[in-house]
Amino acid sequence: MAADPVLVMMAAPISASQFKTSCLGLVDQVSASGEGLVITKNGQPGAELHPCGLARRSNPFGIHPGVEIHGDLLAPIDSPWAAL
Repeated sequence: MAADPVLVMMAAPISASQFKTSCLGLVDQVSASGEGLVITKNGQPGAELHPCGLARRSNPFGIHPGVEIHGDLLAPIDSPWAAL
């Protein structure tokens, strides 16, 4: 299956060995810039790295935005409880 030439032209190429040595930094770079990378092996496109399309959630509860905290979660409780 041939790669879409429009996507390959838009994304910067990088060899698999270069990607391997600087993977975490490249992920940060792609996330910040919004521009993708084409990862090549032996000069042939093999994979693409592009920013995730998911919006970042500002709510610490992620997919449970309706969760509410009542009281102090870290305070010790006054009554003993039994565990299994």
